[in-house]
Amino acid sequence: MPSAHRLGPAETIAGISVITIAILLAVTPVPVRAVTYPPLPIEDGRQFLGNLSSPTLAPGASGTLSFSVANPLAGTIVAIVLTLQVYAFNAFPGNATSTVPVAGAPVLAVSGASGSSVAVAVPSLPPGGVYQSAVGVATAASTPVGTFAVRSALAFDLASNGTAYRLESRGWFTAANWTSATEEPNGSTTLNLSRLGVSGVTPETAVLVAASDWGWVLGGLLAGSIVLAGVAAWVYFRRGPGSRSGTR
Repeated sequence: MPSAHRLGPAETIAGISVITIAILLAVTPVPVRAVTYPPLPIEDGRQFLGNLSSPTLAPGASGTLSFSVANPLAGTIVAIVLTLQVYAFNAFPGNATSTVPVAGAPVLAVSGASGSSVAVAVPSLPPGGVYQSAVGVATAASTPVGTFAVRSALAFDLASNGTAYRLESRGWFTAANWTSATEEPNGSTTLNLSRLGVSGVTPETAVLVAASDWGWVLGGLLAGSIVLAGVAAWVYFRRGPGSRSGTR
């Protein structure tokens, strides 16, 4: 690009979105999986966790991250636990990316517990039941400006037979594992839950920290976070109802 050309707001926003996604996923360590879980029908699995809404905060401010957990199955689910974890950071300006903990990183909080990761106990849900709640998000005056990615995981048991299920977002998988489960040899897209070892895929979100007077720069960060949240399950949600097996 010639040195005389200056990027406009639209070009910069697009660049932030792509860089935020690619770098956060590339630098984040992924836990080794010791247990695999039975896959759920694709069209059921995508309905469990929704309405993830993260705050945009100035350093030192607090807010809430809201969510809803639903039961699309024909039986009651019990022992429901939603895990939310701040796991990667993309600084702005400069796109200096690192894993969390970062000094001053946002802290998630539920009753009696707080930290970079929290576990939310959800009441038993009958078929069609929905639970809505939120966790607190607090920043410090020293919290750096940028996007803090939040991955999710949902675990529960089926009341009728005790079968355990677990759904996880993109941030829990290695790049190689994700590619193997979402790309066919001919390049077409798929979602093979058996290869991921989970029952389904949940969405992600991001907490945005920005100075209040940044104007369009804040818009760029918001665009990056929205796309980041979608990347967690872009293959998962891009089509309508299809196969009810672990492969789509």
